[in-house]
Amino acid sequence: MLKVHIRKRLHTFDLDINFEAGNEVLGILGPSGSGKSMTLKCIAGIETPDWGHIELDGRTLFDSRAKINLPPQQRKVGYLFQQYALFPAMTVEQNLFAGIPKEEKKNSQNIIEDAIDRMNLKGVEKKKPYQLSGGQKQRVALGRILLNHPQILLLDEPLSALDLFLKWQVELELKSLFESWPGTILLVTHNLGELSHLCDQVSVLHEGVNQTKQTVRELYSHPATVVAAKLAGCRNFSRIKLVDWQQKRFKALDWGIELLSSNLRPKSQFCGIFNHDIMPLLTDAPSVPEDKIENTFVVKKQHILWAVAANQVVCKSKTQTNDSPLFLECPTEYNELNLMDEFLVCLPSEKILCFDS
Repeated sequence: MLKVHIRKRLHTFDLDINFEAGNEVLGILGPSGSGKSMTLKCIAGIETPDWGHIELDGRTLFDSRAKINLPPQQRKVGYLFQQYALFPAMTVEQNLFAGIPKEEKKNSQNIIEDAIDRMNLKGVEKKKPYQLSGGQKQRVALGRILLNHPQILLLDEPLSALDLFLKWQVELELKSLFESWPGTILLVTHNLGELSHLCDQVSVLHEGVNQTKQTVRELYSHPATVVAAKLAGCRNFSRIKLVDWQQKRFKALDWGIELLSSNLRPKSQFCGIFNHDIMPLLTDAPSVPEDKIENTFVVKKQHILWAVAANQVVCKSKTQTNDSPLFLECPTEYNELNLMDEFLVCLPSEKILCFDS
């Protein structure tokens, strides 16, 4: 069990982190510059918080009041850097040797051979990092970390330097490793694919402050804040004004329409809806009265952005006066969109998200 409650003053904001993680893969999701890497560095002992407490499996790694601050080599933390931090002048074998604890080095040959076999590095033992692919470099770095018997793994954007095809391969390798790992794994990312494929839970980090943990599925279905929704891929947001609390009715000010939402709360200030949750009513449009279907209204098409699986359609409501478009997804077989400048859409009440902040 990892317990982290720390604060650290940075240049543009204050880092204020408070979470616990058990035997799970916890994703730390946030935009660049939000404090993700700094959080990992504080846990690993590379950076020192100004205040707080870090505990791993009942062992205190850092405590500002008790003046405890274990050095990195005593923390039993495996930290995979973005660029892997391999020794450039050393071969694969030599890099792995560097990860073996001092008391085990007498049996290093057997340990290295086992690591090479386990990390699928046969044939590159004598090569140096510049001769390796991105995936091979990562496997060497991970192998070196595991040889030191860490109690926790910290991975900082582990797939960011890989091309798309190689990323899939390495992702599968990481998935296999994670499933066999008995302890805590923290995975820093800003990539939704990595998050959904590799993580059990997620904590959104924004301007140095982490939000409450939730499952990855919960993030996609009920993000807690506008920031979390944006990071989960939602692109449609509007300020709201309450019209009738009993009927859960409000006005979406930026879209110029009145809507119902079963998720509306008394203090809600914003609403949002994922692109794929907006329903185009193309076939039924001529026969469906606009005022007879809940949350149904006419939009004007502005652009169609082609994609393999689903086209992204940019549109605006007919009553809208500002420049806040709606983005929706349509299967590519919806060729009618290429012909219609105006069509009906429905925003299902249960799919409209409402946020206090």
